[in-house]
Amino acid sequence: MMTYSSRRDLFKYAVGLAGIGLAGHSAWAQLRVEVSGVGATQLPISVSLFRGEDAAPQKLSSIIAADLVRSGVFRAIDGASGLDESSRPEWPRIRAAGVDTLLVGSVSRLADGRFDVRCRLWDAVRGIELGAQSIVSTSVDLRYTAHRLADWIYEKLTGDKGVAATRIAYITKTGSTTAARFTLWVADADGEGASAALSSAEPIISPAWSASGAQLAYVSFESRKPVVYVHEVASGRRRVVANFKGSNSAPAWSPNGQNLVVTLSRDGGSQMFVISASGAGEPRRLSSSSSIDTEAVFAPDGQSIYFVSDRGGSPQIYRMNLNGGLAQRVSFSGNYNISPAISPDGNKLAFISRVGGAFKLVLQDLASGVVTPLTDTGSDESPSFSANSKQIIYATQISNGGRWQEALMTTTLDGRVKSRLTAALGDIREPDWGAFQSVPLK
Repeated sequence: MMTYSSRRDLFKYAVGLAGIGLAGHSAWAQLRVEVSGVGATQLPISVSLFRGEDAAPQKLSSIIAADLVRSGVFRAIDGASGLDESSRPEWPRIRAAGVDTLLVGSVSRLADGRFDVRCRLWDAVRGIELGAQSIVSTSVDLRYTAHRLADWIYEKLTGDKGVAATRIAYITKTGSTTAARFTLWVADADGEGASAALSSAEPIISPAWSASGAQLAYVSFESRKPVVYVHEVASGRRRVVANFKGSNSAPAWSPNGQNLVVTLSRDGGSQMFVISASGAGEPRRLSSSSSIDTEAVFAPDGQSIYFVSDRGGSPQIYRMNLNGGLAQRVSFSGNYNISPAISPDGNKLAFISRVGGAFKLVLQDLASGVVTPLTDTGSDESPSFSANSKQIIYATQISNGGRWQEALMTTTLDGRVKSRLTAALGDIREPDWGAFQSVPLK
């Protein structure tokens, strides 16, 4: 049986080359976030220690500050202490510390065991209140509450939705080659609170979130061949949606959540088909070429797809209308470009480009065609945009004490601010960033 380790190896798999093992799983369920780089116009914000949070199971002020810094838009600075939502800040002292925006708050346990979380956001330059929130949260939901508050602040100050309360999925592996364990994880956008959605002795690859954030599609080799499943995250129920003769791979959701595009080899070669997300009905063939066509992703309007094909002699990215017509080549920088990801606003294309033997994450502006390198690493793979189109998550390899280690990274679209979601143990691959959650703050 052939296995392949990631989307970078997907094209190799399609032409029959054996890949290497996937990345790692272990007993740990949390990641550590390390932020590096400085953005061009970061906003200085002070998030004061919430009154009473020392007695709470989560440090809300730290979570909120980390979420804001990781976005690349904010710079957290010390400027206030001993304040809560009922305090009147001493503006001259706070302004002297260079604070533009101030968040203060409190958290207290209620008689029923839940927590009352309150906060107030101030414009420190003008000394005026920008808004306030009061949320009653269970102990389990305190971290999610902090993420929601970070997104509320982000939107108040930028006008764009934040993504701290979204989720990511990724795949890990532990054990030896002969006794490996593969796990599909679902975690908060900062990598914390990870839970295992599926664990298997056989490889799991290509996780893809539905637009609603309620389902994951992926490929599992548990039946000793690649089969596409759809997994309901909340209930754990799953169903087979593509188990045809040969290989079933590379699932991609339509924006309305009703269909998937998958790559099938049932008719010979590797071609793209539309299938129902329910698994019912017969696949509708999209591509009919003598080349390998795979790694499809939908455009946000649902009317076209971007995909990888070697029809020009080497892997490149093409665009094709779902209703037919000729495929148009999109990538022209370099002779090996794979793993396309489209920003939800439809303006940007992220992909992996082979540059001098290294695999690098690059960003292409679809209007101008300008391509911008985003990383200085050489083993990047699996880019995926945040729901607000402002960041990209990807997998890569970094040097750690003289040895190479797989890691998840996020980057802003200018490449200036990167966050490393670092596992305490094991390897990590194939991240996919999920949709906005359905309970925004006002």
